[in-house]
Amino acid sequence: MTIATASEEFLRHCRFERKLDEKTIKAYRFDIRQFAEELTANAQLCDVTRDYLKKWIESLSKYRYKTIKRKIASVNALMNYLEGEFEEFNNLLRSLHIRLKPPVRLPVVMTKDEMQRIVGRLDKVITATESDRQKFLNVRNKAVIELLFGSGMRIGELCGLRNKDVDLQLGQVRIIGKGNKERIVDICLPAILNPLRQWIKLRKSSEDPMDAFFTSHIGRKLGPQTIRALVRQLTRECKIEKHVTPHTFRHTFATLLLEENVDISYIQHILGHSSISTTQIYLHVNPFRQREILMNHHPRSRM
Repeated sequence: MTIATASEEFLRHCRFERKLDEKTIKAYRFDIRQFAEELTANAQLCDVTRDYLKKWIESLSKYRYKTIKRKIASVNALMNYLEGEFEEFNNLLRSLHIRLKPPVRLPVVMTKDEMQRIVGRLDKVITATESDRQKFLNVRNKAVIELLFGSGMRIGELCGLRNKDVDLQLGQVRIIGKGNKERIVDICLPAILNPLRQWIKLRKSSEDPMDAFFTSHIGRKLGPQTIRALVRQLTRECKIEKHVTPHTFRHTFATLLLEENVDISYIQHILGHSSISTTQIYLHVNPFRQREILMNHHPRSRM
């Protein structure tokens, strides 16, 4: 059997039997096609030798850690499938003992002052609004930013919110995160609840069959690009030099909670992290907080 035929069978298995997300299948297809590029068009399964695998892994060095990890995982998934389907096929990738060392990349985080400037800018724009259309957009934008920062949710989670997911009477938002995992985040503060209430009064019924909570002025589901453009505009208007994205609000949310001495396990739950090791990166992002702790709380100062 050729690599191309085997790959298509594997992708059908992923779609119809394992029922994987389309984004995962798309990544599998891209990675597996790239894996087979150095082989001939009609390469057979027997052409996937140990030497070829070594050469392919060496070619991945130009990519970032997460990309390398994903590509290896994609090909490993293919080879595990083939090993189960064909007795004569062995997954030689397992015998290579690949060890990847992840780089330590600290996330960009905004300060309280920078967050205040963004919120203040949004309030100022709403006050100066004249037309109904502009008021609709400005109130929506304020609600979007307040919810991003107030809940720590991802941009995809926010765009995927439906009306039934938001209960302002209880002050709760139901979030469907990665892997279709569900979590409930409490929205307790008036500063966050009030913009959401304003938005509900102004919003139009959605044309989206999923009944999206955030919509455009013509009633269509709000997309990630619109939110990214909003964040770029706010960053520019507030003269914030950092590279701020919608995900920066999630990083800032987690970091500022830690600075208020909130237990990291609670933050893990709110963010929807499956492992606390993912949340622990926020323990290292603020060198000024570290300096303050060592200056004020080091036992040597009391000796």
